[in-house]
Amino acid sequence: MHHDTENLSKGRPTVLLFDVNETLLDLSAMQKAVNHTFGNELAFKLWFSYLLTYALVENSTGTYHDFSEVGKAAMQMVTKVIGKDVPQEKQQELVGMVKETQPHPDVIPGLKKLKEAGFRLATLTNSPAKSSIPHLEQVGLKSYFEETFSVDSVEKFKPHGSPYQYAADQLGVAIGDVMMVAAHGWDMAGALRGGLRAAFISRPGQALYPLAPEPELTAPNLLELADMLVEMK
Repeated sequence: MHHDTENLSKGRPTVLLFDVNETLLDLSAMQKAVNHTFGNELAFKLWFSYLLTYALVENSTGTYHDFSEVGKAAMQMVTKVIGKDVPQEKQQELVGMVKETQPHPDVIPGLKKLKEAGFRLATLTNSPAKSSIPHLEQVGLKSYFEETFSVDSVEKFKPHGSPYQYAADQLGVAIGDVMMVAAHGWDMAGALRGGLRAAFISRPGQALYPLAPEPELTAPNLLELADMLVEMK
């Protein structure tokens, strides 16, 4: 939990831009269901890493299938790699559990605190707008954010630089005035290398990428991060 004076001297970021899955929404019930279905403790992690790997393959080869399509394809790959014959219907059901996730308990109190302190808040997710925006509304989070962006507006997945730039442009701020808040090392790397500021929420099972710059702030949950941000002048 380091927030040294050099970082505090930068002053408050104008906008806090939040990742959604795992950062705001708790995927642990989905993780349990995937691991149980495959009889493997690492099945969910494998699926999520394939999801990201093949999203980045799409980025690198100039194609775009949305995150839920890539998610379904990644689930199919997991069945082959683990060698477990999970019916198509069950695979779809598991991938669809993303739409049933609830916020982590620290999220609403943290967002309230930040909103009261006058921060501008927005989200940027790799998930498609058509499913992610109604879901944020359903779980009572949407009203905290002035904008809810999806990478499908630019058809490039984070950590590619263009979604971050798109969000800054839409919010009418310089990219250096935006602080990305996420629970993923890859999102921190993308944001910092793309010219944003960054804060890491160290949710269980998440780690920073050692070859990327360090984020300015690190906290175990959003409430503690909100306290750090509110202290910034």
